[in-house]
Amino acid sequence: MKTRTLRLITSRLPQRLLAALAVAAAAAGAQAETLKVGHLPVTGHAKYFVAQEQGFFKKEGLDVELVEFQNSADGINAVIAGKLDVGTFGTTAPLLFYSKGSDIKIIGGIMGQDAALVVKPELAGTIRSINDLKGKKVATVRLASGDAVLRGALKDAKINWKSDLQIFELKNPPAVIEAVKSGQVDAGLVWGPHDLRAEQQGLKIVVRSGDLSPGHPCCRVIVTGNKLKEAATLEHFLRAVLQAEKYAAEHRKETIDAIAKYIKLDRAILEKGYYSPNLEQRSDPNVKGVEKFWLSMIGSEFIEGKRPLAPIFELSLYQKALESLIKENPKDAFYQARLKEFKERDAL
Repeated sequence: MKTRTLRLITSRLPQRLLAALAVAAAAAGAQAETLKVGHLPVTGHAKYFVAQEQGFFKKEGLDVELVEFQNSADGINAVIAGKLDVGTFGTTAPLLFYSKGSDIKIIGGIMGQDAALVVKPELAGTIRSINDLKGKKVATVRLASGDAVLRGALKDAKINWKSDLQIFELKNPPAVIEAVKSGQVDAGLVWGPHDLRAEQQGLKIVVRSGDLSPGHPCCRVIVTGNKLKEAATLEHFLRAVLQAEKYAAEHRKETIDAIAKYIKLDRAILEKGYYSPNLEQRSDPNVKGVEKFWLSMIGSEFIEGKRPLAPIFELSLYQKALESLIKENPKDAFYQARLKEFKERDAL
């Protein structure tokens, strides 16, 4: 009788609810899959913090350890060495390592744009664009996305970044800010929320990376080719990230609560940084954006670019993750919009 009653009840449930219950039951019945995920201490990586604090990883049957790195160079080395399962370290670093033969796959994205060139107030009148950087000293963070965007823009402006100015690659954004404040360099390139911290400390933003390359991708979600054997686990990971993206768009306070647990800065800075119009927050791989970035790196002689780019992309994981969420939530405008964007931005 109990079985018959249960069948009667479930037969009257909407299909999307049944699908969601099936996913939850499968996740609950299986042992949690462990993942080590590398990230940077930036507001742009907030979807990871939200997915952890709001239980989206757990809901997808994942036990995720978030591992913080101060720069992309150190983080991507950890991915290649097998110390991380998933990494999120710029666009420059993955493309540079891939160009040299590393077996790297881009399976998603976490953010775009968000870098800024800062100067001391007394130089803001003379350094107003990249054309004013000729003969200057500029600090960047090694292998940061904004660094490659800057070099590409200098090339377009017919300024040789190897000889017409001096570029100093520092460890992290705080080091760049200190170099600018102390006068060791004339300008420095940082990313959010460090651009806001720089302003708090009296510096001025004169150029944003989105002005130099509108819509450019920043941190991509990467794995090694060998990790693709765990496709189901990675699909669940991307499902959690997509749910976190949706949640962050709809729950401002709770999102800042999550970020504040990982980035020890004033809440007002965190909120302004994450909900900034200068930060793009899509979770798709963004093939078109990465292709443009790749060509810019080749043009500025940052990389040789002898390998074909297409093999770096593994799009099926994101597509399946998104389509499964749409199947569970067929009328949800958020996921439908992401599907439309995927079709526009991610065709090989």
